[in-house]
Amino acid sequence: MVDVTVAEGKLTLHVRGVDKIWAFKSTVEIPLVHIGGVRSDPEVARSWWHGMRLPGTNVPGVITAGTFYQDGKRIFWDVHRPEKTIVIDLHDERFNALIVEVDDPEAAVKMISNAL
Repeated sequence: MVDVTVAEGKLTLHVRGVDKIWAFKSTVEIPLVHIGGVRSDPEVARSWWHGMRLPGTNVPGVITAGTFYQDGKRIFWDVHRPEKTIVIDLHDERFNALIVEVDDPEAAVKMISNAL
């Protein structure tokens, strides 16, 4: 799970607890101008195939965390519970998308959308 903050023109995702180990990352910062869109999407996290992991952790039904490559795209994941998943589409960044679990998907999507 991640904590989401928006400040000074940047979106910052703070990876919580031991997920830092599973995801091989503790923080991801993205300029707001590189965000193409944001949405709540539990179905994307329910699929069994998330791509090739490098580096990352994937235990189906338990956790998907880290960097994954799928369909020529680099995606950062940190999801335990699909129902709390948001997808942040990016351009001009190292990652093509961020797929993460947050406490309140609706509030996170609204906060990021309002900042855009």
